[in-house]
Amino acid sequence: MNPFSLSGSIAMVTGCNKGLGQAMAVALAEAGADIVGVSRSEATATHEAIDALGRHFYPIHAELGRDEPGEIVTRAIEQAGKLDILVNNAGTIRRAPALEFTEDDWDAVIDVNLKAAFFLSQQMARHLVERRSGGKIVNIASVLSFQGGIRVPSYTSSKSGILGLTRLLANEWAAYGINVNAIAPGYMATDNTQALRNDEQRSAEILGRIPAARWGTPEDLGGAVVFLCSDAANYVHGHALAVDGGWLAR
Repeated sequence: MNPFSLSGSIAMVTGCNKGLGQAMAVALAEAGADIVGVSRSEATATHEAIDALGRHFYPIHAELGRDEPGEIVTRAIEQAGKLDILVNNAGTIRRAPALEFTEDDWDAVIDVNLKAAFFLSQQMARHLVERRSGGKIVNIASVLSFQGGIRVPSYTSSKSGILGLTRLLANEWAAYGINVNAIAPGYMATDNTQALRNDEQRSAEILGRIPAARWGTPEDLGGAVVFLCSDAANYVHGHALAVDGGWLAR
């Protein structure tokens, strides 16, 4: 048997309408999973790409940080019948110097990046424990889970929190056959980094520090997420897999 096959699995991916979430949803579908896609806007392109692979796509319109996680999971199970995999990808970022950072900017990021990820994971784990089936949870961390960065205090805090949360949940849930791990992307060409890439000086500074000498692409996460969601990673718990072009090794 192919240990990387996800045939028969249902994977829920948050923030799947574009960028990293879209690429990971498509990669999971290529490995055989059907996809529950959670996003606050239409995920038409993702839906079409997954249909083209012959897999099912179940769309759920929700805004993380506002909508109740329990309702999101319930709607997913009603549509797909079960859940085996959760990828907590949805995230947001606000940039400003720490001396000027507002409480609204703090709460907006923490609520989506950290709070929603925990409570979705909690609801997912309750479903898996009730089924006695085991499953996979993958949180999207960041290289800023390991570093401070600049001008992104709530983002750095949320991603540092995601790393700690991943380890805690792995400790508590491994005995139930639930693998909780994280992927730590480096500097990726997405909407969140558009401002950095538009700044010629800052972009050159970042590229000069990446051994791979390029910005990452969403598709670079495909192999990592399939691995962590597959039987090939059954003995991997509480790990953060950096997909960063060598950034953290520099």
